Amino acid sequence: MSERRVLNQWRAIEQSLPADWGNARLKLEVADAAQAARAASLLAPANATRRGTTLWIYVSKLGDGAVPDLVTRLFARLDAEAIDGRLELAGATEKPKAGPAAASQRSAAGLVVQWEAAVAELPEDWSDLWVELELGSSDYLDRGALLLAPVNPSRAGKRLAFRFRVARRFGYGASGEMTHRCLERLDGERVSGQVRVLRSLSDTKPVYTQGPVWYVGGRAV
Repeated sequence: MSERRVLNQWRAIEQSLPADWGNARLKLEVADAAQAARAASLLAPANATRRGTTLWIYVSKLGDGAVPDLVTRLFARLDAEAIDGRLELAGATEKPKAGPAAASQRSAAGLVVQWEAAVAELPEDWSDLWVELELGSSDYLDRGALLLAPVNPSRAGKRLAFRFRVARRFGYGASGEMTHRCLERLDGERVSGQVRVLRSLSDTKPVYTQGPVWYVGGRAV
């Protein structure tokens, strides 16, 4: 792998994103296991995840992950220690659009359809998810909380949204099947909204733990 400054690659990626981007998922391939371990340590404040010599970094302008300024500082530290790597954009989403027209467009597809489409885009070995359901109306808050109770949802601040964890095989979070059933119940009562996968991990293997922990806004989720 030829030497490439990670910070310069990030700046090029950031400039290529649309002005209204909200979240971005980055993939960093480093030269060897030793550099991967050191890179994971330096990128820990951004909650980077590692698998072999590949690291994943979730960047957000919406408060759901590491802010761009933090990522910029951390990539500068990689360059300072001459950590060689290839940084790629694995995916990006736009900021949610306001207004009734945007809300209607988001909720045009049923929640189950959105969930199945989101899961289909994940890596085959996904194991843990942090999911958000943004409701189409405040009228759905109470009923939505009741129907989502089996997945242990939490409110996303003052927004009309719930967040919850999904675990594929074991650990923290509802199963994918339970998530599907809860969304079916919401569809059955014509509760509209938008389902998003905010964060994902692949092939986790907890040792003496219930599973991985994400930190969002300084709080474990």
